[in-house]
Formats: sequence, C-alpha cells, structure tokens
Amino acid sequence: MSNSQKRILSICLYLNYLVHGFGLIILTQNMQSLGHFWGVPIATVSYVVSGIGIGRLLAYFVFGYLSDRFGRKFLIYVGVFSYLIFFLGMPFVKNIQLAYLFAIMAGIANSALDSGTYPTFVEMGGKSSASNVFIKAFMSVGEFILPLLVATLDTEKMWFGWSFMVAAVILAANFFLLNRVTFPKRNQVDEAAELTQEQLSRPKKWIATAALSIYGYTSMAIMILFTQWITMFATNELNYSALVGHGLLSLYSIGSISGVIVTFALLRRQVSETGLLVINNALSLVALIILCTTSIQWLSAAVCFVFGFTAAGGMMQVALNIFLRIYPKHKGLVTGTYFTFGSIATFTVPVVTGWLSKQSIARAMDADIIVGILGTIVVLLVAMTVGRQASLATARKQINHLDKDIVKLLAKRFDAVTMVNEAKRATNLPVMDHGREDQVLKRVAENDPNPETRAYMQDIYTHIMRNSREYQAKLTTEKALKDKDTVKHDKPLPASSQLTNK
Repeated sequence: MSNSQKRILSICLYLNYLVHGFGLIILTQNMQSLGHFWGVPIATVSYVVSGIGIGRLLAYFVFGYLSDRFGRKFLIYVGVFSYLIFFLGMPFVKNIQLAYLFAIMAGIANSALDSGTYPTFVEMGGKSSASNVFIKAFMSVGEFILPLLVATLDTEKMWFGWSFMVAAVILAANFFLLNRVTFPKRNQVDEAAELTQEQLSRPKKWIATAALSIYGYTSMAIMILFTQWITMFATNELNYSALVGHGLLSLYSIGSISGVIVTFALLRRQVSETGLLVINNALSLVALIILCTTSIQWLSAAVCFVFGFTAAGGMMQVALNIFLRIYPKHKGLVTGTYFTFGSIATFTVPVVTGWLSKQSIARAMDADIIVGILGTIVVLLVAMTVGRQASLATARKQINHLDKDIVKLLAKRFDAVTMVNEAKRATNLPVMDHGREDQVLKRVAENDPNPETRAYMQDIYTHIMRNSREYQAKLTTEKALKDKDTVKHDKPLPASSQLTNK
C-alpha cells in the first residue's frame, strides 16, 4: 500500500471510532430521558445497557476467527451496518425487549469493528502500536462531544434522539468513504512479533495470556463503572450541581484524549509498553481512591482528569499490542479473545452496579477501586513475564526505524557524491582525496558524544567513503565509455560511404 492509501484508510477507520465513542456512553448519558420515554426506573435502563455486553460476548470470538479467515473489510462493514441499526432504532422503540435487542446490536457492532480494525493497523506496518492507541483518541473525542450534546439538548428541551441521529449521519457518510479504499494483506508477521513469540517460554506465555485476558476485563470494567456512575455520584453523593457532574465526565474525556496523545507520542519514540501499563494503572488507582474520598470540587476535577489520562489513555490498546505480538499469526482471534473479556465486563458491570446502586451509588464507585486493584496486579504479571522480550522487541523496532532513516540519508549522500564526481571530472581531479577523508574521520569523532563508540563510528565512515570512491570510479568509467561512444558515432563517414548513402 502507498502512504496516501494508508492515510485515507486510517482516517476512515478512525472516524468509525469517533462514532463508537458516542455508542459507548450514549445510553448511560440518556438514562433519565430513556427512563421517562420507556416509563421505567433508572435501574432498568442500566440493565438494558448490559445488552451491549451480551452482543459483544456473543460476537467477539466468532468475529475474531472470521476476521482471520475472510478479511478485515468484511467485519468492518458488519460493524458499520450494525451500529446504524442501533442508532436509528433505539430512540423510537418503547418496548424494553426490543430496546435490549438494539443494545445487543451495538455490542455486535463494537465486536465487528474491533476484530477488523486493530489487526488492520498492525498489518499496515509502520508504528502500529502507536496507530492502535490513536484509535482511543477518536473514541475519547466522541465521549467528550456526546455529554455536551446531550446537555445542550436537555437545556434546550429538544428531543434526546438527536444525539443518536448525529452519530448515524457521521457513520453513513464514512461508509461511502470506506467503500473506496483498499486494505493490506492480512496476517502479516513483523520481526518484533516473531521475536516475542519465539523467545517466550511456554509457562510465561500462558501466564501472560491469562493476565492479558483478565486485563481485557478490568481495563473495560474500570472505564464503564466510571462513565456510568460519575455524574450521578457527583450529584447524589458529593452534592455537586448537575453541570459539575457532567463536567467531571467531560474532564475525564479531556484527560483521556490528552493521555492518548502522550501515549501515542511515547510509543512512536519506542518507550516500553509494559512500563507504561504498570505506571498508568497504578496512577489511575490512586486517582480513583482520591475521587471516592473527597468532596472538594477542584480536587475532584483534577483527579477525574488524571483518571481519564491514565485509565483511558490507550492502556487497553497498549495491552492488546503486547497480546498480538505473542500470537502474531492469529491477530483476529487474539483481538476477539481479548475483547471477549471486555464484553463480559460490559455485560456484568451494569448488572452488578445496578444492584449496588439500589444500596448506594457510592458502592458502585467502591467497586471501581476493587477493579483497579485487580488491573494493577495483572499488569505487574505481564511486565514480569514479557517485559524483557518486549524491551528487546521495542529496541529492534527502534533500530529498524533508525535504519530506514539512515538509508534515506545515505541515499542523499550518494546524490551529493554524484555531484562531487561531476565536479572532479570537470577539473580533472582524482577520485581519492586523502586530506578530505582525514577531515571527515576527524569530524565524525568530534560529533560522536560517546567516546566508547568513536572508533567504531570512524570505521563505519571508512567503509562509507570507500564505497563512495568505488561509486565515483564506476561513474567515471561509465562517463568515459559514454564519451568514447559519442566520439565514435560523431566521426564523419568515409567519402565512399557518403556517396553510397546519397
């Protein structure tokens, strides 16, 4: 694929996840409106939300297999059409059973998009770890925009269903863009993935697999708990205004977007993925504990931002990147398995917290702390089992990217060598210039900040200059032969030949 094709495909895939950000919280943000529309208590709406988890649970594993078997584009189409059914149907149904079915469709849409999109970014090559994390940025943008849209509709006494319609319009427009792009070849394996797979022992592989699968649950559960209950927790338990309650969720979203951008930048610089996982999960746990034990508005606002930055800043995607490298030939299946555990969270969390909320909404937030503790424990296990292999794979990926840059610079150097050769031939100077080469080697030593590598650096440049001389000699020989042929053909023909040709 060309770079332009990759960019167009990336934009289309990211736009799907902008809408997916809407889909993740659109039911919880419209809980009161839906409760009035259906004539049911909020706890019942929470149970309908659990249908998303059912859809994910039913579809992920199957879709992961189908993604490996039939390709990524097909699964993404399934996701787009399933989400369209959800957005266009949910605001009009009054039957709870039918509403639950539409929630299941949203879960199916989520499963299909994930099973097709994450492997696609890996197969596009380049800095795929960073690209997969950037998916979360678009989800966070959607999660940031939607609460503001819902609050505006509520303030203006407008129909709550417009928030669903906006998502449907964006998705439909993006479908026509997506229909025109090509996808990369599926199940390609890069060097970093092969390294992680080959050097990881069987016991460590099983431990890492179990830990990452559990993290698929906890990373989703901790965000669902927060986004579902933070607004009501702030108003009912902390006695903040409704505006402040919605504002805390928006700050969480801003923190999430900021965290994704920082994580994206760090991964492009080849920072350790396991290190990011451990640090961010520990910080998100601390932020959550502070949030549940304070009623100071500015402090609540600050920790909501920090929680969004660390818990929802792309850590789920970072863990998936590690998982994909353990099983590089089964990317769709791994993605499906990983998010199956997330779908269990999407199903179980609303049910459990719906029950807890009958006692106190504070109990629902306390459950989030327990999930955070479990998530921190499992990422520590991941770091202990695959940390060294991941570090080696990261270092080799960095070398690969540096080699790519070095080759580009050497190509420019050879272009400059060509110009030097032309100038030398014009002035009849020899190819070899000992004084010039001594100056280059001296400058190389001066520019190398590490005394331990200066001799090696000079040796590298000795070979570079030797190849430059050989290239110049080749150019000089070719030019001489060309000039000789030109002179030969430019000679006037003998008189007899001229007469014959007349």
